[in-house]
Amino acid sequence: MKKVFVFPLLLLVLSALWLATGHKPLAAYWSRMTAPRIQEIPEKYVVTAETRDLDYSIDVAGDVAPEFQLEVKSEVGGKVKALYVEPGETVKEGDLLCEIDDTDLQNQKASVMAEIDGGKLLVKRAQDHYNRGKELFKAKLITKEAFDNLESDLAIQKNELAKSQRKLQTVVDQISKARIIAPSDGTVLQVLVIEGQVVVSAASVNSGTTLMIVADLSKLLVTTNVNQVDVAMLQLKQMVKVTMESIKQENMEARVCFIAPVATIKNGVKGFQVQATIVKPSPRLRPGMMVNLTVPVAHATQAVSVPVSAVFRGPNDQRVVYVLEENKPVVREVVVGVSGLDFTEIKKGLQAGEKILAVEPRVLQKKS
Repeated sequence: MKKVFVFPLLLLVLSALWLATGHKPLAAYWSRMTAPRIQEIPEKYVVTAETRDLDYSIDVAGDVAPEFQLEVKSEVGGKVKALYVEPGETVKEGDLLCEIDDTDLQNQKASVMAEIDGGKLLVKRAQDHYNRGKELFKAKLITKEAFDNLESDLAIQKNELAKSQRKLQTVVDQISKARIIAPSDGTVLQVLVIEGQVVVSAASVNSGTTLMIVADLSKLLVTTNVNQVDVAMLQLKQMVKVTMESIKQENMEARVCFIAPVATIKNGVKGFQVQATIVKPSPRLRPGMMVNLTVPVAHATQAVSVPVSAVFRGPNDQRVVYVLEENKPVVREVVVGVSGLDFTEIKKGLQAGEKILAVEPRVLQKKS
């Protein structure tokens, strides 16, 4: 039987390879030797690593709403007598918005005033009886009990008169409240009643009828829902960009003013409510419009970058690219940084100017 010296033969082959590679690491040479042999690589599958500025941001959609808005209600019930404003009108604090029919209140006022007139006559008569009784009591012509009764009658009539006067003041206040005035400067967003409609007063036992809604459109905010991954990157008072399809030429900014402490479900999607106050909103921006918020998260200046689609996952879940060396793809591990929609930063493993494959080599093998 012949003996086969396998180990010395293997050692001889490896030594030859080591000399042939010019003392380069054997693994790198083996990578090139085992790389798929592609006769010709189309230019469309080759990209060059370049330096550029990269931004990573979160884009979410939100609804515009006034930061402050008031529901105007009446403190007295009755029929709407007149409306003096329409939706879209700008009002100042104290402007007359609406009047409630005060006919019943005016009748009540007249009745109370008659009570007061009668009360004054009763007080005057009781006062005269008291004055005469006082003189008679001094002259010891009437008893102490009779004089005390005269004094009590005077006090009772004065008390009844005071009650009627307070009742009159209440009616007068109600009449003044039948004139609905603007609580603050703003714009009338909605008028929810019509002339002739009967409204219910706002009291502690019910909310009353809403007559109209007034808001300050100089202070607008955006309300949106952010998922649990992105919300962790947001901070209060952080500045974000506001864009809208119809007014792309106008750049607006907003400041994050609220991040919900607990998640809510909206349209079947769990997220956290976020509100941002718009700084100097466009005059063309209106409540109810939908806008896009762009939240900057990370930035890299003059970073070596390649298309996101040209970075792949290796066997151990590491990031790799396929660098072209002598027109052959060689796998190389890289460390990525800031990633945008189109490009990703290569922090380690690749130099600017190097060419890489935009697809995996096996894809080209199938096409060749």
